[in-house]
Amino acid sequence: MEDGAPRKSAVDEVKAQNHRLATQFKARHVYTVTFFCLILVFHVLALYLFCSGFLLSRLVLQDRSECGVPPTDLNTRYTSGSIEKGCWYPKVFDKAVIILVDALRYDFTVPFQPLPGDKQPHYFHNALPVLYETSVQSPNNAFLRPFIADPPTSTLQRLKGLMTGTLPTFIDIGSNFAGTAIDEDNLIEQLYKSGKKVAHLGDDTWHSLFPGYFEPNLTRPFDSFNVWDLHTLDNGVNEHLFPLLEPEMTNKWDVLIGHYLGVDHAGHRYGPDHPEMAAKLRQMDGIFRRVVDMLDESTLLVVMGDHGMDIKGDHGGESDEEVEAALWMYSKRPVFGSQLGHPIEPPPTAKERAVSQIDLVPTLAFLLGLPVPFNNLGQPIPEAFLGTRLSDTPDDAYGSLVDINKLTAWQIWRYQMQYNKARGIEHSATSAPSKRFTTANDEYANYLDDRVGGRHDHVARLYAAYQAENLRICRDLWARFDLVSMSMGITALIGTFALLAIYAQAIKIDRAAITPALLRYGAAGTAGGALLGAVVGSLPSLSLLQLSIFGAVTGGVTATAAGFWPERKMLALPLPSTFWGGLCFLVTLMLCGGFAANSFTIWEDEQLLFILVTFGVLLLGSSLGRPEREDRVLGAIHALSFIVATRLSSLSRLCREEQMPNCRSSYYASATSSTSAAWQLVIPFAVLAVLPSVIASVYARTKNYQGSAVVWIGYALRIGLLMVAGFWVLDVADDGSWFSHIAKETLKTSRVLVAQMVLALAFAAGYATYVMAAPLVDVKQEDVAATEPPAPKALDPDDANGPIFTPLTNGNSTKPKRRIIILGYANMYGTRYLLLPCVWILALQLVQKPMGQGTLALCMISILNVLEIVDANDLRQSSVGPIVLALLGSFYFFKTGHQAALSTIQWESAFIPLKTIRYPWSPLLVVLNSYGAQILCAIAVPAIAVWKVNPKEPGLLGQIAGSMATHILFYAAIATATVVESAWLRRHLMLYRVFMPRMLVAITVLVLVEFVGALVGLVGVRWAVGSVGEVFGWAEE
Repeated sequence: MEDGAPRKSAVDEVKAQNHRLATQFKARHVYTVTFFCLILVFHVLALYLFCSGFLLSRLVLQDRSECGVPPTDLNTRYTSGSIEKGCWYPKVFDKAVIILVDALRYDFTVPFQPLPGDKQPHYFHNALPVLYETSVQSPNNAFLRPFIADPPTSTLQRLKGLMTGTLPTFIDIGSNFAGTAIDEDNLIEQLYKSGKKVAHLGDDTWHSLFPGYFEPNLTRPFDSFNVWDLHTLDNGVNEHLFPLLEPEMTNKWDVLIGHYLGVDHAGHRYGPDHPEMAAKLRQMDGIFRRVVDMLDESTLLVVMGDHGMDIKGDHGGESDEEVEAALWMYSKRPVFGSQLGHPIEPPPTAKERAVSQIDLVPTLAFLLGLPVPFNNLGQPIPEAFLGTRLSDTPDDAYGSLVDINKLTAWQIWRYQMQYNKARGIEHSATSAPSKRFTTANDEYANYLDDRVGGRHDHVARLYAAYQAENLRICRDLWARFDLVSMSMGITALIGTFALLAIYAQAIKIDRAAITPALLRYGAAGTAGGALLGAVVGSLPSLSLLQLSIFGAVTGGVTATAAGFWPERKMLALPLPSTFWGGLCFLVTLMLCGGFAANSFTIWEDEQLLFILVTFGVLLLGSSLGRPEREDRVLGAIHALSFIVATRLSSLSRLCREEQMPNCRSSYYASATSSTSAAWQLVIPFAVLAVLPSVIASVYARTKNYQGSAVVWIGYALRIGLLMVAGFWVLDVADDGSWFSHIAKETLKTSRVLVAQMVLALAFAAGYATYVMAAPLVDVKQEDVAATEPPAPKALDPDDANGPIFTPLTNGNSTKPKRRIIILGYANMYGTRYLLLPCVWILALQLVQKPMGQGTLALCMISILNVLEIVDANDLRQSSVGPIVLALLGSFYFFKTGHQAALSTIQWESAFIPLKTIRYPWSPLLVVLNSYGAQILCAIAVPAIAVWKVNPKEPGLLGQIAGSMATHILFYAAIATATVVESAWLRRHLMLYRVFMPRMLVAITVLVLVEFVGALVGLVGVRWAVGSVGEVFGWAEE
């Protein structure tokens, strides 16, 4: 008993010590994750301040035009105020059928004309001839014009412009998933107030913009976002449109709106140059011919596109193909005409005689006898009024156009005066259009007095010139920026960046040990700063929200920085002191500065390729210089693999418009397609064959291919990748109609089911495997033959290394002993954590197209290369690992079929496991598709700190936090730089085309990487470290 008591006491002491270390790790882990969340909050608030000042929405006036209150009179030529005859001017039509064909590009509607380098017609040519034919054969009954959209070319934005006559704001494109009701004067509201019955069929976006205005018994909205479905919505519109055109039903509606989406969806799915596009356009041609036959003489038919599409079938930007839509108006009565000197044929290209989409608003208002919406900036389309006259005077062919232009100009003038007053804009800012307005009014007075021949045309053009000049001024005025809010946001961003830099690079002690204090300081400072900001913001003429947010960020950052003060002696300047640190600093600095040049931004993918290959070559040289042979060989092999993978992935390219003709796209079947080529189906099967084997070989080299690693990598991952390959086979088969005997709905259901099974395998089974996995080691026992101990020898007092006591011999010393061998002990942490990226890679592969799957697999292989290279070169404490992973994430963003351009967003990924849009899952799927590479690299960052690390290494959590902070620091630098450069270049011609989209990508990636890094990566560390600690004991922190 006396001998057992000390032994029991020692065991209890070990258990108590282990329990203390476990509790300490778990507490510090929670503090660390929360601290990174606090940094995320600082960034989100800072970016909100900047964006609220930079991406300003136009001031919306609540004034409404009224039927009985025209902006001016016509000198008794017409008495206004009659809804039946026309509010401000005699109406031409009692009813209207408005058909919007989403993405109806102008060149879809005119005959093909050979051009240099484009001698043969494409699928989209000559498939929709009815619009051109009627305009040529009956120019007084129909006209066709290019219809130019204001970017951004998203459907929601275009509908706002088409119904209000106002210019768009860039920030509203984020509402394309779910629009909000329009709260300014618009045509739909004016129709409703005039007692008109409006029926709507098709795209449900109309109902989010104009809720409550449509006849409930006649209206049929359809889901608008499923770009995989070409026919359901269009067939639904047809099913209800033609019965409403029957004579016995025309008294139930006054305006009938049909919004077709098949052309747009065919573009997104296949691209414009595809047989499916030709079939869809032919279907539209037949529909229009049938509608024309069913019209009566009192009904106006309008067919238009809300935007165009680029060569791949996408839209959202401002390229010519995206903004050049078509407008066609038709009437059974000959009420239209052409301008003097203009041919009656429609323009052969969209570069000639184009009209703006906002011009539709006053045109429809006057044709239907409505007041022009108060905020309208468009001008009447001349052809719509040159065939109608207030009198039958032969020389008054322009009479109606002159009067209508005057009324529209006066309404614009009335609106502009109200806007200037609300905004406090000086009269001098609008002096140029004011002069034109005065001149036009003077000429109009002279025109009424003497009716000099030819003056009517001149007067109409003067009013049109005023409207055009006013529109130009408005574009400049509405590009005003809130410099105070922008400055607050930039200040907060720079402060947060400096704080993150200190945390990542300046701390010479264990970060995890001081993180709790930093968090307490930061939380208190944030609360105190928000309170102080709210107090100041409550003063008159100050913004409560703006100052509260600014106070929260500045207070939090300042207080967190003060938390470093007690440990100030353990801090160093966050500047590089090694070659690799200096290289990472230089590369980051070059990228930050390069984004101030539009050419650098346009060719960013090529810059990143050069940088990554340079890193690979330098790391190869460093590996070859290692003293240990094993490190030399392993480092060199993985450096070469890294270079090969990077170069191989560069073969996947999606070119942006500005790169043409010096770039050739390979991501899709062709430069004009949005579908994968049949040969690209080989890629998912190649990934299935190669990727699990590569990962397994890395595990096997350190003897960690055990237990859960075999289950997940050897079986589950392979099965999942096989299902992913099957999914894309079904998709391409559907696109190519390989199985014509199988209904498309059956193929769609099968695809969705397979995709759901993959996601369930990844996130349910995968996470269960990761959380419950034991350390990936194997324990073996073997006999070791004992050797005869050396004969005892006398003590030598002069031998400093001699034994203190004379060893005693053991009579049983020659008996064989049992030895325990733990296979995989040296890389327990690293391989255990790496299971987490292996779980996520399956889900990310599913949402990528076949070419993207190949490049994302190469990204995963490159991550494994980086882990081995960092270990072989003993660079675990360097910033090179986290920075190279950040560069990899940025590079593979481009290689997975994306660019810093709205038109490259792969919206169809929202429907991979779904049949219809579902919130929040559909947007999240698009995020996974767009930023899969950055997500994967962010999750892999903790592996750098734990790869082949001694399981008893102290301060492990602090090293992981340092790696993650360095990784985020790179993205914070890019985001801060692009924000500052966008602010500085806010008047640059390429702001909305190049600089702003890149800035939006940068800030989105920063927030996403911080979120994923904290709540996926760092949280995942808890299970990896915990599983090892529970079995082998916890290391000192």
